[in-house]
Amino acid sequence: MFLYERLSNRFQEKNDFYQFSLLNVKQLTEFFLRAKSRIFFIFERMALNPKLHQLLGHLVRNMLGKKNEAVLTRYEYAKGAKMLRRSIWNEIKNFFLMVAGVSSAAFGLESFLIPTGFIDGGVTGISLLASHESKLSLSIFIILINLPFIFLGWRQIGKIFALKSIGAIALLAATVAFVQFPVVTNDKLLVAVFGGFFLGAGIGLTIRGGGVIDGTEVLAIFLSRKRSLSVGDFILIFNILIFSVAAYLLDISSALYSVLTYMAASKTVDFILEGIEEFTGVTIISPHSSEIAEMIKIKMGRGLTIYSGKKGFGKRGEKHDNTDIIFTVITRLEISHLTNEVERIDPNAFMVMQSIKDTHGGMVKKRPFK
Repeated sequence: MFLYERLSNRFQEKNDFYQFSLLNVKQLTEFFLRAKSRIFFIFERMALNPKLHQLLGHLVRNMLGKKNEAVLTRYEYAKGAKMLRRSIWNEIKNFFLMVAGVSSAAFGLESFLIPTGFIDGGVTGISLLASHESKLSLSIFIILINLPFIFLGWRQIGKIFALKSIGAIALLAATVAFVQFPVVTNDKLLVAVFGGFFLGAGIGLTIRGGGVIDGTEVLAIFLSRKRSLSVGDFILIFNILIFSVAAYLLDISSALYSVLTYMAASKTVDFILEGIEEFTGVTIISPHSSEIAEMIKIKMGRGLTIYSGKKGFGKRGEKHDNTDIIFTVITRLEISHLTNEVERIDPNAFMVMQSIKDTHGGMVKKRPFK
């Protein structure tokens, strides 16, 4: 607590902007709860006012994909209103995620990378390098270099994505131009690591909000559809070229620190997009499938899918017996627990595991081991 107060006082003396950092988690939680309650209040008022009720009906029909003259049942109206409330609340959350992302990225740039001349990969790296060499404002290059990528995003991904990205990039450029952040440290290693961390957090939060502040991945997606290389391969080649140019224009030391910055930013983006829990899909084939399924449901509290299959070729030669195949999704922390339980039921059970980026719905949830 003492260290937190010292840092808060230090930043507040340098810039009044850090007054925002004094908001604690409780205040932010109360703010979001009030915002959510306000949405429900607005919907109630719209339902009572005839003109607003008509507007609400129009929005509900659009959510359900029906024509304006279509007559809705009470169930359809309630369902559409719920979908509309959820959509509005999601957009509010996306807005705050993008604002937080832009703030984090601007802090990483101004407090760490710009004063030391380090760069990152992607469009942000090109903008930093161009600004360093030309002595022009970074905001100008952030907008100009990202514009072609946003145009590609408009064509390849969609208008909503492009509009959100334009807003996020414009906000980032304005923040860098008009909001002054203090320099936190001059230690090159700390600058590389934490500059990359805050910049990566900004990029990840903005992507979570539905936009981008770095158009590199948009280009990579576009080119991967035209060539046989993957998105990751294009990003790697793109960044190798950037750091090679940086080594020539700056110096080898700065280029190497910039690679460290890129690695920190990349890992932070992955962490924000994929979360701390990495999911693993497990396929289990065993004659004791019913016992294993019961164990997964009761002991581990996980959902599962059972589908029918036929045995092919194994240790005992070719067979075509019918068998039940179990599929479940667990976190990496539960792999050992599941393996031990399955081996206890059937030591010869065949298990296949594959990494899963993310899940939605179902019974994948946090639950303590029994």
